[in-house]
Amino acid sequence: MLAVENLSGSSTIFNRETRLLGNRFGISIVANDAVWALARINSAFNEITRVEKLLSAFPEDSALNNINRNAGIKPVRVDAEIFRLVDRALQISALTYGTFDITYAAANNNATDDSANGPVTVIKKIRKKISLTNYTNVVLDFNAQTVFLKNKGMRIGFGAISRGYAADRAKYILQMEGVSSGVINAGGDLLTWGLQPDNTPWTIASADPAQANQPYAGINISNMAVATSYNSEAEPSLNKKVNSDIDPENGFPVSKIKSVSIITPGAELADAMASPVIAMGINAGLYLINKLNQMACIIIDDHARVYTSKDISVLL
Repeated sequence: MLAVENLSGSSTIFNRETRLLGNRFGISIVANDAVWALARINSAFNEITRVEKLLSAFPEDSALNNINRNAGIKPVRVDAEIFRLVDRALQISALTYGTFDITYAAANNNATDDSANGPVTVIKKIRKKISLTNYTNVVLDFNAQTVFLKNKGMRIGFGAISRGYAADRAKYILQMEGVSSGVINAGGDLLTWGLQPDNTPWTIASADPAQANQPYAGINISNMAVATSYNSEAEPSLNKKVNSDIDPENGFPVSKIKSVSIITPGAELADAMASPVIAMGINAGLYLINKLNQMACIIIDDHARVYTSKDISVLL
């Protein structure tokens, strides 16, 4: 587990935590006046609450429900904020070769198991699922500002990027209200700007004393976002024998990724990129990150070995 390391200085760090978007959000800002600081933090939490309502599927008349309700029927006009969010999500899907995808199949499309009906039925079901969980079947009309899900039974959801987007929006509000330095902790993902009270950069420390020497320690993350995704499949079960995959070329076990940390200026993009790198694997994940500007990653495998992208040294 990670935390931001801070040192005391002439200014003071004011902070507050609350639970939003199903995560613990903590906001810390550098200021000299407590009343002013807490008012700014409240403004940021109000913005996160607005984003939570905007992206929620609970109100029957929400934009998300309207898009999903009209899947395979007609395009739905949405406001500019939702449209841009969907557009960026599709761009990330293309960038990650579909390993990041906001589409999914409605629950009733997977309610039955047709395996007993023969291979033809199974193949049809697989093809149907692919058509419903495929970002290329989301059609955007930039002139009409509409979103259209091509197939009935398709759904989209913003769970994979909502936390990062909310953090970016909160930072924007804080900066607009004159906060020159701060940290947003969105469920363990970090977004920072400015400097600590003693004018040194924000750096990462370990929140767990047992992990004090882990490879994250000391990384300069000022004006950066850090999002970490953990691979639950890399953790062995007490009731299950662990069978490692074997590389057919050399006969050695293939290492599984335990965690991926993405470091990039925006929390939304960092949040979106962490899980796809786990799905891609170490080599393909590093290859992708090394091609991108202003992005770095730290990968830890199930043997605690550390792999970093080529530009990680500039962040140390």
